[in-house]
Amino acid sequence: MKVEIEVSLPALLHTYNNGHDTISIQASTLKECFETLFQQRPLLERHLFDESGEKREHVLFFLNDSDTRWLDSPEQPLQTGDRLTILQAVSGG
Repeated sequence: MKVEIEVSLPALLHTYNNGHDTISIQASTLKECFETLFQQRPLLERHLFDESGEKREHVLFFLNDSDTRWLDSPEQPLQTGDRLTILQAVSGG
C-alpha cells in the first residue's frame, strides 16, 4: 500500500525542486520512493547517484532517524508519517 512521505532536500538541491526544501512522494518502499522522486524531479538523480546507480559518496539518506546504509534492503516498507532526509557533505576552502 502506498503512503505519502515527505522528502527533505538540502539547500544545494532546492533549485531542482522548484525552489522548495521538501517534496511529498507516494510510495510503498524506500526503493519506490527514489524511483518516484526521480520521475518527478529527474535532475535530482545525477546529484544523488552516480552513472552506475550507486549513491554518491558525499550524500547521506536518513529514513526518519536511521541512516539508510544500515537498512537490510532498499525494499524497506514505508509507513505514514515517515520522512526521508537527504544530506550532502560540502567541502572546500
